[in-house]
Amino acid sequence: MQKFTRLHKNNIFWKPAPDVKKRLLKLTSSIGLSWVITSRVYCLRSENAKTRAIARIWGLSRIWQDVLGVTPAYIIEVISEKYDRLTELEKDKVLLHEINHIPRNFSGALAPHIRRGPRSFHKKLEILVAQYLRNLK
Repeated sequence: MQKFTRLHKNNIFWKPAPDVKKRLLKLTSSIGLSWVITSRVYCLRSENAKTRAIARIWGLSRIWQDVLGVTPAYIIEVISEKYDRLTELEKDKVLLHEINHIPRNFSGALAPHIRRGPRSFHKKLEILVAQYLRNLK
């Protein structure tokens, strides 16, 4: 009887993304997002990620911060197969979307996609994109 084995070719590989970090620094300074502590936001590029997302953000939760004795931090992961194909403006919009998940108290938590009301995630994102587009001109 033949045994079927699965080859592990689907491993995700992460590597630093200094180009994304540079773009993040440009975005936060041009719009004036002073609550984003860019020295505590790390940018990675992943390959072979099986996700529909173009980019993801990871937060370091409070319990991990307390146990490890570190300050809040975030990781922005861009999925290279999808992110690298985008235009420069689309890349900026994706990064603004991920930055919008960082709450103003920079606690390590993540802001959810609230769909309606005064705290609407997408309305805040539209405001950030509009500010960015004004600064481009």
